[in-house]
Amino acid sequence: MSGPEFVTTPQGRRIAHHRTPGRGPGVVFLGGFRSDMEGTKATHLEAWARARGRAFLRFDYSGHGQSSGAFEDGCIGDWLEDARAALSLTEGPQVLVGSSMGGWIALLIARDWPQKVAGLVTVAAAPDFTEDGMWAGFDEGQRRALRERGRLEIPSDYSDAPYVVTRRLIEEGRQRLVLRSPLTLPCPARFLQGTADADVAPAVALRLLDHVGGDDVRLTLVKGADHRFSTPACLALIEQSVEEVSAAVPGRAEG
Repeated sequence: MSGPEFVTTPQGRRIAHHRTPGRGPGVVFLGGFRSDMEGTKATHLEAWARARGRAFLRFDYSGHGQSSGAFEDGCIGDWLEDARAALSLTEGPQVLVGSSMGGWIALLIARDWPQKVAGLVTVAAAPDFTEDGMWAGFDEGQRRALRERGRLEIPSDYSDAPYVVTRRLIEEGRQRLVLRSPLTLPCPARFLQGTADADVAPAVALRLLDHVGGDDVRLTLVKGADHRFSTPACLALIEQSVEEVSAAVPGRAEG
């Protein structure tokens, strides 16, 4: 495959992306915290969309993958702006597939830019994780270090190198919380969650389901599935969920 294309955000960040032409509604994959567009779910969905003649877009947030910037300089608001810049490349309403942090960003887009969202599928969505996962889990010494030094190194389960949490990530994230005020989804939504997820507990998915309003919102729990949610059965469930929400769109793609 050839290298990515780039789009420059209004803030000057260069966002790497791969775009597949096809019928609508297009599908856009929004990745997770510290992940990139070369992951299993993103590339699997791209192949699935191409086989069906569906438009598809995957991209890297700034500080992730092949996009510009340093990871530790970013925050939820920056990555939301990056997602909006990527979405501006698409035509018409899109089906958003948000994984982990991408689920939070997809919810923000559905709330603030509803005319651009035809359907929503989240995979182990992590809304408000900077507050409810990170900040709530820090002890007083870690909170003091974050306040005084502006950064904190956290061991990673996915690599040998720790990752950096910044004070800006936590403080800016408080301006993007979606579980503290009413949230009505303007489109069909499917929330997918594994019961063996060590990063996002099933309780988060249940809280999200209870919190949101909408005419067609469903949660599916998959016994034994972990945070990656990338087994053949899990990938097939993501495909099925995209098909379900697409079916409600007037003039939807067939096949």
